[in-house]
Amino acid sequence: MSEPATVQTFQLGDFALDCGKTLPAAQIAYATYGTLAEGRDNVVVFPTWFVGSHLDLEWFVGAGKALDTGKYFVIVPHMFGNGRSSSPSNTPAPFDRGRFPAISVQDNVRAQHRLMTEVFDVRKIQLVIGGSMGAFQAYQWGLAHPDLVERISPMCGAARVSRHCYVFLDGVKAALLADPAFKGGDYDAPPVVGLKALGRVLAGWALSQKFYRDELYKVMGFDSVEAFLTDFWEAFWVRCDANDLLCQLHVWQTADISKTPGYDGDLERALGAIKAKAMLSPGEKDLYFPPEDMAWEASKMRSAECRPIPGPWGHFSEVGIDPACNAFLSDSIRTLLAR
Repeated sequence: MSEPATVQTFQLGDFALDCGKTLPAAQIAYATYGTLAEGRDNVVVFPTWFVGSHLDLEWFVGAGKALDTGKYFVIVPHMFGNGRSSSPSNTPAPFDRGRFPAISVQDNVRAQHRLMTEVFDVRKIQLVIGGSMGAFQAYQWGLAHPDLVERISPMCGAARVSRHCYVFLDGVKAALLADPAFKGGDYDAPPVVGLKALGRVLAGWALSQKFYRDELYKVMGFDSVEAFLTDFWEAFWVRCDANDLLCQLHVWQTADISKTPGYDGDLERALGAIKAKAMLSPGEKDLYFPPEDMAWEASKMRSAECRPIPGPWGHFSEVGIDPACNAFLSDSIRTLLAR
């Protein structure tokens, strides 16, 4: 990229949510890369993941990269609850902190669709790509806007959260809520004990058994498991807002594209309704979203290929750390964009 992206904000006004509440003065943050074509048809949408921002996705975007900014106009919309778009941490009363209303995947995509149409007057989206929670949004885009979206590429994610993933996430939440300093969301200072515990729970799930067996944390600059837990996992999560985390965890635990009106919880029918060409990229050893689940989803779609990312990096297969994973994913995306 020739220059860093600037975060901008789109004012949604009073935004009706699936939970039945209306979020006043809602806003969605976003960043863009490249140039919008005159026909407004060279667009790539790249929604963020859990606690992610546009900065986490820039390894994928730029001149000569898989999302080539010499060819595509890449828009990165930030999810509700991530601290940049409307979130518990930046919303005034009566929806501040723990009183922030429940958000759905569908709410996020409706807001993003308004951004695409009202700000950019987008006529065609060449690709919606997203990892982890961004994958939920990519599936939802394909289902909700079949005449706008040409391709989708969900990575290390799902169309609906599995029961096993739900249970894992409940353990993550419980670690945070067990800290008395949380005070129902009205904490005076960050609930550091709970945030550190949350990080340690995630550390056991985000990376595979082989990652730890082969001591690949040393590749990331940590000389021991304890250093990895303390200086990577705990250090990251204590910087996060606890209410924002819980907001996003709710979106994750309730994610299901078949909740879209007209599908009545029938996931097979929802997957079968997606017309977009699709490349599904699970991590070979992802413990959050096992590759067999994505393979099943691909089998229910009209035009989908499931191409697992090889290696021991688990859910980190698509975050830009490992060069082999990056090369594999980049090749998959280029293959999809050529179709």
